[in-house]
Amino acid sequence: MNSRERVRLSLSHQEADRVPIDLGGSAVTGMHVNTVYALRQALKLDAPGTPVKVVEPYQMLGDIQPDLMEILGIDVVGLGKPQNLFGYRNENWKPWTTPQGIPVLAPGAFNTDPEPNGDVLMYPEGDKTVPASGRMPRDGFYFDTIVRQEPIDDERLNVEDNLEEFTPISAEDLSYLEQEAQRLYTQTDKAILGNFGGTAFGDIALVPAPFMKRPKGIRDIAEWYMSTVSRRDYVYELFERQCEIGIANLERIFQVVGNKVSAVFVTGTDFGTQNGPFISPKAYRGLYMPFHKRVNDWIHTHTQWKSFIHSCGSVRALIPDFIAAGFDILNPVQTSAAQMMPADLKREFGAAITFWGGGVDTQRTLPFGKPDEVRREVRERIRIFGAGGGFIFNPIHNVQAQTPVENVLAMFEAVREFGGYPLR
Repeated sequence: MNSRERVRLSLSHQEADRVPIDLGGSAVTGMHVNTVYALRQALKLDAPGTPVKVVEPYQMLGDIQPDLMEILGIDVVGLGKPQNLFGYRNENWKPWTTPQGIPVLAPGAFNTDPEPNGDVLMYPEGDKTVPASGRMPRDGFYFDTIVRQEPIDDERLNVEDNLEEFTPISAEDLSYLEQEAQRLYTQTDKAILGNFGGTAFGDIALVPAPFMKRPKGIRDIAEWYMSTVSRRDYVYELFERQCEIGIANLERIFQVVGNKVSAVFVTGTDFGTQNGPFISPKAYRGLYMPFHKRVNDWIHTHTQWKSFIHSCGSVRALIPDFIAAGFDILNPVQTSAAQMMPADLKREFGAAITFWGGGVDTQRTLPFGKPDEVRREVRERIRIFGAGGGFIFNPIHNVQAQTPVENVLAMFEAVREFGGYPLR
């Protein structure tokens, strides 16, 4: 059974030959470049000092190359536009060294000159003539968003300002997606996860628009969250307009990639904290669910894609509504949060939604546990989530920097040992 077939069966809630695995298929299922480097060195894939590409500069995620995918048994590849979260293309690679001394290759527009205090500033579209939109602190591991909020005058507030980044997809990007989808479909046997953008309503990583030179509208994080109540009509109109553009773009994308894509990342808007949702189910149903449902209805009517929602934290109270909105896949399945016990989630929702994640705790076990503890947890998560299909193994969100490489190896060794059906 090849990877594409394996993922398809699991997404259909059937048992394949083994549990499918994702690493690097999206910006929330990857691995920090420092850890990718350490893993490649431990597996003797590279000579010492061989750099790894930074494919997502905002979180400093490393490139998961085909040789590493083969060794680890990865079944998923990502398909997205060539621009990253800072708005420049991943091309014209140049050498850089992370604050921890790891050799990497960064895109040409990546700012490799630190400030006098050691911080690294990042600029939208790589343009240093405009204010920086990201900051990596000295000795840091990734970038923090720099909020660039202009004074808000409610009398002049215009939805068009917050719509500036939601535009019809360009012919250039469509051509890129068409060619890349064809390449991935014909030259690999992997399931393709579409990361097309434009349908994440209120994703707080995107609201400050680190990819835009001079964002207008509501761009401050706290102001945005308050506005979902205090300026609800404004936000609702924004979502309506964004939804129209997003669906029109999906229509054009589907015309060029078709059903080569197995699943599509619809939204990464987080609704959970460590202890519970930070909005009520009623608030979700009133403001977000109508637009999630429109997008998912279009997907299910016109394509064979499965729809993917990423929402960190304790979202147990919202999962019934995610399902009612038409989502097929839940990620990252943060079992370390309140009311997110694996057995309860599988029993209550396993027939209706695929768990893409939850494979091991990345807050405690993977970074701070011993290899035997990692193995035990991975085995238990596979036993619970894998039964009957409906499970794609992935750690809970991205594997972070400084994660012990022996724990990463233990994780994948355990998936290989315990992930075959019938589960042991």
